[in-house]
Amino acid sequence: MGGQDRFNANQVNVDALIDVPSPGLLIHPATIAANIDRMIEIVGGPQHADRIRPHVKTHKMAELVRMQTAAGIHRFKAATLAEAEMVAVAGGRDVLIAYPMVGPNLKRLAELRDCYRSTLFSVITDNIDGCEMLSATFSDSARPLGVFIDVNGGMHRTGIMFGPDLDRLRSKIESTVGLNYNGLHIYDGHIHAPSLSQRAERAHRIIETVKVYDRRNPSQQIIAGGAPTFAIWADHTAYQCSPGTPLLWDINYEDSYPDLKFNIAAVLLTRVVSKPAANRLCLDLGHKAVASEMPLEKRIRLPELPDANLVGHNEEHLIIETPRADEFPLGRELIALPTHICPSVALHAYATVLKNGKATSERWPVTARDR
Repeated sequence: MGGQDRFNANQVNVDALIDVPSPGLLIHPATIAANIDRMIEIVGGPQHADRIRPHVKTHKMAELVRMQTAAGIHRFKAATLAEAEMVAVAGGRDVLIAYPMVGPNLKRLAELRDCYRSTLFSVITDNIDGCEMLSATFSDSARPLGVFIDVNGGMHRTGIMFGPDLDRLRSKIESTVGLNYNGLHIYDGHIHAPSLSQRAERAHRIIETVKVYDRRNPSQQIIAGGAPTFAIWADHTAYQCSPGTPLLWDINYEDSYPDLKFNIAAVLLTRVVSKPAANRLCLDLGHKAVASEMPLEKRIRLPELPDANLVGHNEEHLIIETPRADEFPLGRELIALPTHICPSVALHAYATVLKNGKATSERWPVTARDR
């Protein structure tokens, strides 16, 4: 899919962005296409594209779902009902909502299934109570709801450990009218060491545990492996893999996982809005425009000012210190590389499309930024 439209996130020509509002999200479809190709290559090539179940939480864009379906990817993973609906509208055939469904979301899910009957929806659960909640909503359904057991692989966020409790939960799902046991879901987001050997060592412990269980109690589907580990799962199992960040990538993953060979396809545009003191610039890249859950100094990188110090961050302002401040007048554009692209995307209503080094008039909506 990748063409000759080259993009280097560290060398964006800001002169070509003078008409693009800031703060803004910029994306490069040719790089996204190359990243999709690379994901498919990692799981074994186009003939094995059904092994990839990308998470849509990173981009939340219907256009990117369509790009993936065009490449032969038809299974997806979502965190919200809005993301699941986006997948259905964009033509995805199968979407797992990898987040526990409780409260009014159960009814909303039932409505989605009724509205988009050509898309197969499934969910996760990790306890008997969750199973009973699903049963109360879907017990009368003529189409059983697919349920994956969410397994705690060591992240200790959600999920159930292998053992008698998991066996009882599986039996409960299998015996409940309106539900269908689909298999296991394992997210190993706690494995993020930059060293490939360290990642592999930790991932193999989970892989072997899953294989032992699967030999004893075979499952129709097993979904495992986030961005840092999915290549390991792909090499050592036949399971589905569910990375999300590789579509857009970010500076944190580029620094940490060069072995995966993805490229940054999304950046942020910001401008100088004030020069409050010597060696200081204020940019329009506040908390409401870039992910800010990490320490201040690690939130972004400015390719044009790699040695700048981030000294303050508020809702609409980012203050930096640099001895080169005099080189950057009011209104001067800068490219910022976010450390965490996923929540950064959700802060923008649309992305401006870049092609051949220039901003186009195309704007791709961040379709599922609402819940």
